[in-house]
Amino acid sequence: MTDFLYFKLEDFDCQESGNNRMSEQFIHSLDQLRGACGFPFYVTSGYRDPELHSIEKAKEKPGTHAQGIAADIAVNGGAQRRAIVNHALAMGMSVGIAKNFVHVDVRKTTPVLWCY
Repeated sequence: MTDFLYFKLEDFDCQESGNNRMSEQFIHSLDQLRGACGFPFYVTSGYRDPELHSIEKAKEKPGTHAQGIAADIAVNGGAQRRAIVNHALAMGMSVGIAKNFVHVDVRKTTPVLWCY
């Protein structure tokens, strides 16, 4: 089992199945992101089982959460949101910005940026 600086593997368990196939390399990237930001992260969604999670089951093709290479991070205000977005983009991550969370992933295609 790999040691992470700020996270436990269980922090990323699928909320609907309890399964977890997260990429350890991705969690290490989140550790780097967390360290760069300098404040704690609360992961609201990590791994999503492609066969059991309601959001993933509804998709034609499983998304990055189902691939174990994405996380949604709760944010409290614009300063936290901006720090996460800036550092994630500098690390080459894809970013989705919402009111209460920021999605980050390491998709294999060109990184993208979007708003919910």
